[in-house]
Amino acid sequence: MAAGKTKRPTQSRLSLMQGLRLRDLSLLLNPQRALQRILSTAVRATRADTGSFVLINPNTGLLDIEANIGLSLRAQKIKLRLGEGITGWVASTGQAMRIRDVNAEPKYIQANSKVRSELAVPVEIRGTVVGVLNVDSTLVDAFNEEDEKRLLDFAAEAAKWLDLAWEIDQMRIKGLQLSSLLNMGRMIISETNLDAALQQITRQANLLMHTKLCSLLLVDSEQKELTLRASYGAGANYQNKPPLLVNESLLGVVVSRRKPLSVLNVQEHHRYRHLEVAKREGLVSLLAVPLIFNDKLLGVIAVYTRTLHRFSNDEIKLLTALADLSAVAIEKGRLLNRIVDMEEKLRASERLSALGLLAAEIAHEIRNPLTVMQMLFHALMESLPLDEASTRDAQVISEKMRQMNRIVDQVLGFARSSEPTKEAVNPIALLDDITLLTRHKLNASSIGIRRQAPDQLPQFKADRAQIEQALLNLILNAADAMPKDGTGILRLSAAQEELNGTPYIVLGVRDNGQGMSPDQLQNIFAPFLTYKKQGTGIGLAIVRKIVENHQGKVIVDSKPGRGTVFKLYFPL
Repeated sequence: MAAGKTKRPTQSRLSLMQGLRLRDLSLLLNPQRALQRILSTAVRATRADTGSFVLINPNTGLLDIEANIGLSLRAQKIKLRLGEGITGWVASTGQAMRIRDVNAEPKYIQANSKVRSELAVPVEIRGTVVGVLNVDSTLVDAFNEEDEKRLLDFAAEAAKWLDLAWEIDQMRIKGLQLSSLLNMGRMIISETNLDAALQQITRQANLLMHTKLCSLLLVDSEQKELTLRASYGAGANYQNKPPLLVNESLLGVVVSRRKPLSVLNVQEHHRYRHLEVAKREGLVSLLAVPLIFNDKLLGVIAVYTRTLHRFSNDEIKLLTALADLSAVAIEKGRLLNRIVDMEEKLRASERLSALGLLAAEIAHEIRNPLTVMQMLFHALMESLPLDEASTRDAQVISEKMRQMNRIVDQVLGFARSSEPTKEAVNPIALLDDITLLTRHKLNASSIGIRRQAPDQLPQFKADRAQIEQALLNLILNAADAMPKDGTGILRLSAAQEELNGTPYIVLGVRDNGQGMSPDQLQNIFAPFLTYKKQGTGIGLAIVRKIVENHQGKVIVDSKPGRGTVFKLYFPL
């Protein structure tokens, strides 16, 4: 209607209780329907033409129209800020506002050109304004003081109704979440494969939190890097991200502080390292909590939303509970992996033990006829006149028999479990003797030798003969791996070091040869496995056995093309 028309004739007003029908308990299970019913009753009670129920979005701070009557699609899309327009002013001040003629009100923002008067009252729950109840009329001065009072009373009753509906909805959600957590706990704990468990964790967390993406990152042993191990809802850009440095990344804050972290918009945060990925993947709000088991930090689980969202305390507690379950599953998976590895090593040890016994029996069977052959061969050579060519052949045969005898000795030595006869050993003197002993062979191969040791080192208890055997094996292996063109350099070293608080004498053998690949490094101590063209492949197995019999340990570092270093640790 045009401006200036009089107010409609008075009609019988609906009572609040009758219009709202509080006995309709089904509305308590559907807050959205409750809002629409509340608004519909308000419009009828005030004889308005249109109306809206607006709630303050805690995430964006904007006023969202949750229910409406008579609003156009364009009007429904309007997003007001607190303090903006009549609705925003009521929401920010908590005071009702009755406008006789909207055309004379500077605060008014037009959404419908036919509206001439408006009445807006705040909706408060527990002393906090949560929304605004608006009614509009096409008549000038359509609402009076009595309408305002009735609408305020109505808003108060509606607030109670809405509060109860929200409480019931929250209880329903928490019940579903608890049920989901229990089911997830059973599923996660029953999963024996660690990677499968991690994938299930991210999937279930994403569904439970109603988020766009969930990722699980594990921290390294030094707590310097976070590596993505599982994700759900992530695209290729996110999955291919490099590891995150703890001291430089946003998720690293969770690791260093061991507390949950909530960020409203990662695309605007200066510590988020992959802004382009976040934009391409559509990641906005972040909630991340630490994975902790027995006070040991394992990693971080993070969820992202596609729109701005302020995570509530309940949501933080929910993800934390899931993180606790996940930490148990991760530790269980790691423990199972260690058990499997130990079982594999035990089976391998049993196989090697059986192989060692078999090798020893075969070596004994070979040694007796081989000894007879050597004796008869030497007697035959002394009794027969030989020409120059036959003499060379005889020398080759004799050398090969000696080589076979050495192999038999090595096999028997490996098979025997000989305890070391320990005495005080000077590591510097030992290094000098080994250098002198091997200098001729290394010079013949055009390999230089360097000795590195301090002027004084404490003595250590060891079987000197066995230590010499171990060092000789390493030196001969290094000589085979190095070039024979004069560029090969072998470095022998002795030093005192601490390892996990325990003092050791460390004997080192370093070469600048061809080095080894990771696959080769993994199997270098396996008996009867060799990467050389010649040899039995038990030299390094003997080295490790000797060191372990001295309660020591062997550490190897090697890279293809950069040589190899062996360090033998003997406890002081």
